[in-house]
Amino acid sequence: MIASKVLLAAALGAAPMLSASCESLASLTLPDTTITSAEQVAAGAFTAPAGGRGNPNAYKDLPAFCRLAATLKPTSDSDIKIEVWLPMSGWNKKYQAVGNGAWAGSIAYSDLAKALREGYATSSTDTGHTGGNGRFALGHPEKLADFGWRSEHEMTLKAKAVIAAFYGEAPKLSYWVSCSSGGKQGLKEAQRFPADYDAVVAGAPVVNWTHRAAAALWVAQGALKDEAHIIPAAKLPMIHQAAIAACDETDGLKDGLIGDPARCKFDPKVLECKGADGPSCLTSAQVESARRIYTPATNPRTGGIISARYEPGSELGWRVIAGGPNPLGAAVDHFKFVVFKDPDWDWRTINFDSDIALADKVDDGTINAINPDLSAFTGHGGRLIMYQGYTDTNIPPGNAITYYESVEKKIGAAKTSEAVRLYMAPGMNHCGGGEGPNSFDMLGAMERWVEDKSAPDAILASHSTEGKVDRTRPLCPYPQVAKYKGSGSIDDAANFSCRLP
Repeated sequence: MIASKVLLAAALGAAPMLSASCESLASLTLPDTTITSAEQVAAGAFTAPAGGRGNPNAYKDLPAFCRLAATLKPTSDSDIKIEVWLPMSGWNKKYQAVGNGAWAGSIAYSDLAKALREGYATSSTDTGHTGGNGRFALGHPEKLADFGWRSEHEMTLKAKAVIAAFYGEAPKLSYWVSCSSGGKQGLKEAQRFPADYDAVVAGAPVVNWTHRAAAALWVAQGALKDEAHIIPAAKLPMIHQAAIAACDETDGLKDGLIGDPARCKFDPKVLECKGADGPSCLTSAQVESARRIYTPATNPRTGGIISARYEPGSELGWRVIAGGPNPLGAAVDHFKFVVFKDPDWDWRTINFDSDIALADKVDDGTINAINPDLSAFTGHGGRLIMYQGYTDTNIPPGNAITYYESVEKKIGAAKTSEAVRLYMAPGMNHCGGGEGPNSFDMLGAMERWVEDKSAPDAILASHSTEGKVDRTRPLCPYPQVAKYKGSGSIDDAANFSCRLP
């Protein structure tokens, strides 16, 4: 009878019979762990807790699942909350962890839901604190370490143990899938705990957290130093149109996008007012601000590059970094609460020589994910996909390229090509959105790479307006770019091929 049930379950594509009930997981004993709840959630019955990330109405289509919540205390000052979600049926025998944005501080419920819908057992952590700013780090070095790397690793170990206890078997494959800070978390896992995951999808990763913070303050020091230098939001479309007009065709195709911003030499001085200030021109102070945004953050003493610039084409998003009156909050928080440990620190006083050196010394690998040595990760077959939008104003896009090239230099071009891909998306903003093709299935591409040994030479991306797809393009593995074949619609990916610039 038992054998016939197992055969029936296999025939129906269901998961194997459960090894434990959901409720029994509450008594599971794990190191440094207190399981606070374990309960079965009926299909469509989940409601995200107040304050949780995600749309509370976005969970009506969820299947039944076991929801486990736990608190991890690997140190006396740790208070890491995690949740593990386990499909009651239809488990694909894989595990997917999801990450966070910015300073984290909450469980990523909408990302958990997405992974669950795809048949994964999945987990998320608040990284050891509540609230989306950096104040938690003041006087709490262990909490900073939890945020920087420890919470993700501890969550991973506990989630895998919970999965094994519930299903009676370990996941066959483990994936990390996230964007922004979550992309950085995935890189950190691959660098510091290479055995944790078989594959990492890292979107818009904050690879160099301290230098990204410096980049935002570099812009602020010029563009927000007084009211005269602030560029009004109403002028941003005008600057954007001028940049597109100047550089659209540098990639060989007029399509409203700057396909290769590195080749764009647009100087906003061409927009300087000939007379009085007006909506269609920039004052001399505003020209200085625009030039500052287009310029890499630079050490004034050595001339060394601290961070890549914000790219031409990104102007519609400049309010994030230069809309005033204050800079990007995450950047200020880092120097206030982590570097100087002074809530009253004034961002206007930053020194782009000594203060950046201090920030790097204080971090000492805690948050930054810049270690290029992925040999241990790739050595066991690990695969990494990074992607980044060229019009991102949250994270300077070139920093992803800098990291990719450092990996190539460290482990060699051949090994990098075998295990690592970077996709730069023209016209895409932070983790999505923008005027360019910005919707794609990176997880599907990774699954085919890992499970079918089919390397992703190009990934189909689409752009939609009011829910209707109006353009498709291939995203090409860096340094290749999408080149028009010369005939057919420029809105059809089939008419493009991936080639070196």
